Amino acid sequence: MGYPQYPPHHPGDVEALIRAYPLAWVIPTADPFTATPLPLLPEMAGTELDALFGHLSRRNPMLAVLADDPTVTILFQGPQGYISPRLVGDPTWGPTWNYAVIRVRARIEMVPDELDDALSTLATAVEADHREPWEPSEMGERYDLLRRYITAFRAHVDAVHSTFKLGQDENDHDFRAIVSGMDDPELAAWMERMRGDVRRR
Repeated sequence: MGYPQYPPHHPGDVEALIRAYPLAWVIPTADPFTATPLPLLPEMAGTELDALFGHLSRRNPMLAVLADDPTVTILFQGPQGYISPRLVGDPTWGPTWNYAVIRVRARIEMVPDELDDALSTLATAVEADHREPWEPSEMGERYDLLRRYITAFRAHVDAVHSTFKLGQDENDHDFRAIVSGMDDPELAAWMERMRGDVRRR
């Protein structure tokens, strides 16, 4: 589900954004000031986001808050950046900010028995681009020591709202000028991904 003016272009865009930018703010409904940034991995039901899998410290005060009320808002921030009229070459062109964000409403379930899976799955995901990916087993005895202080959880998704405001409504000339002139390759790549067949003539 997304806002009508800037929806995902492809059914896999929400999953792709979360995998590319997994660090999210987890914000408890009962006490937003215990909000914590945590890396989360998507669990899909077909093309729909079904749950988010992660772990947190047992010393985190958010844990006690979630025991009383497990409802949370989860915010993912993808690529973002200021778009100057200088990129377009027209000082009368209105500047803007391009960005991709995902908002999730969910219910947290603690799954301590899945902690090893949570840690290994996250390590596999974030080490995927490394020539020699690190694995938790390399920690040796220290792994068992440190795992005592964390627990795994699954955030069951109730609703997803995404906004991919990435230049879809720019005309061809302005869009190409922006992409070719900007110095943020990640933002440029997501702009190209979202371009699709949307054009403003």
